[in-house]
Amino acid sequence: MDGVPEPHTGWTFLTNHARVLAAIADNHSARIRDIAAHCRLTERAVQKIIADLEQDGYLSHTREGRTNTYRIDPAKVLRHPAEAGLTVASLLSLLVKDEADRATAPDDHSRPHATT
Repeated sequence: MDGVPEPHTGWTFLTNHARVLAAIADNHSARIRDIAAHCRLTERAVQKIIADLEQDGYLSHTREGRTNTYRIDPAKVLRHPAEAGLTVASLLSLLVKDEADRATAPDDHSRPHATT
């Protein structure tokens, strides 16, 4: 990925904050560089997001040598009024399950599609 994320245009279902939080939930000692590559963000953007999450108590870290180990507060309630009462744990449970499904799913397009 050469350090520069691929550009993305249009809207998405998840915020970058949710993506970073999910990446940290997957690996509590991930480097900012690795989080940035996984989320297709710049390292500077990830640093800002981590600072936001720490400032509001969703995340904390301890320094162990040259490595940060992150701790997520799973009981913290999501910020938007539309998600009143939903916790970080409930959000991450959806995202972690999705990540696990993606890791084991074949790359063909044989997955079932949602219908309305």
